[in-house]
Amino acid sequence: MRRRDLIALSGIAATIWPLGSRGQQTEKVYKIGILSAGSPSPAPRLRFVFRDSLRQLGWMQGKNFTFESKFAENKLDRLPGLAAELVSLDVDVIIAIGTLAPIAAKQATSTIPIVMTSAGDPTGSGLVASLVRPGENVTGLSLMVPDLGAKRLELLRELLPEISRVAILWNAANPYPALVFKETLSAARTLGIDLQSLEVRAPADLDAALAAATHQRAEGLITVGDPLTFDNRAKIAEFAAGGRLPSVSDLSDFTEAGGLMSYGADIGDLFRRGMSFVDRILKGAKPADLPVEQPTKFELVINLKTAEALGLTVPPLLLARADAVIE
Repeated sequence: MRRRDLIALSGIAATIWPLGSRGQQTEKVYKIGILSAGSPSPAPRLRFVFRDSLRQLGWMQGKNFTFESKFAENKLDRLPGLAAELVSLDVDVIIAIGTLAPIAAKQATSTIPIVMTSAGDPTGSGLVASLVRPGENVTGLSLMVPDLGAKRLELLRELLPEISRVAILWNAANPYPALVFKETLSAARTLGIDLQSLEVRAPADLDAALAAATHQRAEGLITVGDPLTFDNRAKIAEFAAGGRLPSVSDLSDFTEAGGLMSYGADIGDLFRRGMSFVDRILKGAKPADLPVEQPTKFELVINLKTAEALGLTVPPLLLARADAVIE
């Protein structure tokens, strides 16, 4: 082969080789952490919602991201260690469910982005400086909006106009239920309803708390949703049915488990919207530059099977306002 031909071929090879090298490069696989204070029982549904929402944004599990999930199973002393485990796994972003999980995640890292999916009071609990300018490494969705506690009491009164004593079951170890309790207490005073506090801090407290509702002759039961009460929603619904107590909560899962009514933010919608934060962060956005968003969709769910079992007739106007009815 003549020298000039060899030089020409070498030039072609030099041009082709970088292209071939780039073609062999694989797409980065991001690690997305999931942290919750609750049990892993809802994990498959959570991962489906997260995975499906991310897929719609162009992400494919196993191709360009994987999940690392950690659940404290309502043993709150485990949360700091689980958050530290996610940090040691060098995840690229942490999806933190509820209020306690993002608090633990923030205490574990000041650099890894944290996306809240349903934090109760992000500013009051110190997660963000403000909703508009979160600052630091935390952003996402807030669960809290004013007056929901009052609306749940009003629902019970609309169903039972003469109701005067209502018990409220809440987790005193969680900042969000504590805030909801205070708001509901204020509304109860305005409405002239005696609100009986049933405080719990661990699953072992539930039996005594529910028994207190019976001893105090409560005429209705409000349950504030959080990982502890959520994981025991079937037990709470069974108690309310056995005690013939009309019950209302903020999460539709309680109504699906046998509770009478629920009114609150659409949690599924919050989870789906949370994935847009993950998408933007993995594409380079900083959490400090992404304002915290609040609920925009709310749902009233009524369980007519439970109403019938309690011997109650749901007023037509109340039934007409329901977004979903369980029959």
